[in-house]
Amino acid sequence: MTDTPRTPDACRLALPAEAERIAAVQRRSWEQLLPPDVSAHILRSVDLATMAHSWAVAITRPPLATMRVLVAISDARVVGFAAVGPSDDADADQASDGLVAEFVVDPPAQRRGHGSRLLNAVADTLRADGFSRATWWVRSTDDPLRAFLASAGWAPDGAHRVVGTEDEAAQVKMIRMHTALS
Repeated sequence: MTDTPRTPDACRLALPAEAERIAAVQRRSWEQLLPPDVSAHILRSVDLATMAHSWAVAITRPPLATMRVLVAISDARVVGFAAVGPSDDADADQASDGLVAEFVVDPPAQRRGHGSRLLNAVADTLRADGFSRATWWVRSTDDPLRAFLASAGWAPDGAHRVVGTEDEAAQVKMIRMHTALS
């Protein structure tokens, strides 16, 4: 009897065939991380197929060459993802400021090193694309994520905002974290 070799955990650019898995991971994360009223509103407003199509487009036809979708892989399946590119903040230097637009590790796969590997892949990717600083909008109440980022050298830069639904029925306060990529 032989054991099937285990595929090593890794991070890499996403493949189009992984779009549905990315969307499923994102939906589960919303249920876990967002306030119940916000997650319920968002989940009602978009279905899995629509989300998967959007991720497939982001992977195959990004609007800029420096917009990328990365995945964390364990046992040959997607357990996390990140979307990165140039910052679109009004005060950003478009040539040097990168943005972590999305970063999710599937709730059942958390606390197994995937987030650290994915964060390193994000930094390496942004650096390779010529960015010298990275920013990331984080929920002000997400203490575990802020602590994780702080342990990796990220810090608040003083910027904040409120995002929410168009009808303002649900809102989330955000703070901006940043780090040097050099």
